[in-house]
Formats: sequence, structure tokens, C-alpha cells
Amino acid sequence: MKVILAQPRGVCAGVERAVKIVELALERFGAPIYVRKEIVHNQHIVARLCREGAVFVEELSEVPAGALAIFSAHGVSPTVREEAKERGLRTVDATCPLVSKVHLEVLRYVKRDYNLVLIGHDGHDEVVGTLGHAPDSITLVTDVRDAEAVEVPVDKPVMVLTQTTLSVDDTKQIMDVLVRRFPQLETPSADDICYATQNRQSAVKGLTEAVDLLLVVGSQNSSNAKRLVEVAGSRGVPGYLIDSADEIDSSWLVGIEAVGVTSGASTPEELVQGVVDRLRELGATEVETSTAVEEHVVFTLPPELRELQAAG
Repeated sequence: MKVILAQPRGVCAGVERAVKIVELALERFGAPIYVRKEIVHNQHIVARLCREGAVFVEELSEVPAGALAIFSAHGVSPTVREEAKERGLRTVDATCPLVSKVHLEVLRYVKRDYNLVLIGHDGHDEVVGTLGHAPDSITLVTDVRDAEAVEVPVDKPVMVLTQTTLSVDDTKQIMDVLVRRFPQLETPSADDICYATQNRQSAVKGLTEAVDLLLVVGSQNSSNAKRLVEVAGSRGVPGYLIDSADEIDSSWLVGIEAVGVTSGASTPEELVQGVVDRLRELGATEVETSTAVEEHVVFTLPPELRELQAAG
């Protein structure tokens, strides 16, 4: 049995930045540091940061007055920022810059008196934060069936935006339905789906030509990791989302000549290597890498963290 590793895979620039923010805050200010929601959707990263002194809360009401709170990579609504200000909390914003871009687009188009359609998953942290920027002007569409039924106010220009971690293919299908139903619908000049999501999906598409099975390493609440399984399935290759090597079922490998391995954008590389080691134990004799594109994206730290460091 051969193992083919997808490249790129794993931690993206936005995740790396968000985790580094928590690590630097702990190093500079000491525990506890409070984080609203999971900083990224990976249980191993969250568990490690908990051991180091981070306290993850669902809402800011759980954070003591005057404490330091960090907003997760998925972004927050303006009401959350206002609550932090009213409670006198020191805050650091770890929102991925690509999610912030979507928030800025929302504000820009609402100012121009547009109605907006947001393609995304109801209840996802990123979608909740984006909707919160203009709840009266945004209509959420979750899938093709929803797109066929949704009623969008057309008394104003209409712009469509998307959650950053969706499947490129699924988004196109939803967009096609919306454009057919609402010919006046406008789309942004730049695709909202982030570079890391696109690159990881492209790498999986390439893998499906050479493997019989795909293992995606990532947590169950990781939207982008789930999409990788779906991308493989849409091309006839069965896939499984696993949090670690412990979840591999040896029965999956019966009759498999080549297994592909990739990981979501918030998955540490050591978990991928653990999966490779386990596959060797289960009979893999070759390991190679299939590279779709090279990534060199780096995001700078937020100014408020540098300011807190200087003032500390």
C-alpha cells in the first residue's frame, strides 16, 4: 500500500497567526488569558493552549472585568466588541484577515444601500460574526435547495458574499442558482473563499486521480476539513475525517492500493505524521508527496497586541 500526502495541507497563515497571538499573550502577560470561542477549530490546539493557561469561554460575560480577552480567528460581530468595551476588557483581535475582508465588504455594500446574500453554514462562528455586521441587510443561504427557495429583497442592488471555508464547487452551484433566479445579483471582484481553502481543495482534486481512499486529519467542527472529504467524495473517492491516528479503522484499508492523506487548515502537522506512522504499521510501504501549489502567505500580528506589549 502506498501513502500519498497532499501538499499544501494543514495550518494556514490565519491559523498560525491566531495561535501565535494566544501564545505571545500568555508569554507576555501570564495565565489566565481568556479566549472567546475556540481560537481555531482543532481540539488538539485548544487542549494544548488550555494546558498552557488559556481559558476558553463561550461569551464575554464569563470573562472577569478588566481581564485580557482574545477574539477567535473566525471573527465577531460589532455587538461583541461593544460589550468588551462596556465591560472594560482589554482585547486582542485574532480574526483571520481574510474573514475581516468579508466584514469590510459587508459594511461597504450596506453603506452603498445594498441588500446582501451570504452563502454559509448557519451557526458557524464565522457566519454568526459576519451576519452581526448587518443583520437587517443580509439573507443567509446555506445550500442549493435553500438557494432555490430563498426570497431576496430586490428593491435595492443585491451583492453575494461567501463564508471563507466553503467548498469551491458547492459555492459555484449555489451561486449559479442565485444568478439564475436573481439576474441582477452582483458578485465581488475577488473570490471570498480563502487561498488556503482553495489550495487544499485543489490538492485533494489532484489526489483523487491516484488514490482509492482519502484520510482528512481534522476536528469534527472544522468546516474546511469537512469540505475536503466532500471534495473527494464528489470525485468518487471515499473519505474519512479523523482527529488523529487513533481513529483509523483498519477495515477501511482492505483492498486499498493507495491512500491519500491531507489535513484541514487548523490541523498541526504532527497529527498528520502520526497518521502516516500508523499507516506504516498497517502495511504502507511507500510514502510520497503530491504538490499542487507552494504557499508563502504570512499575516502580521494585530497592532493591539504590539501596543499591549509596549504598554506592559
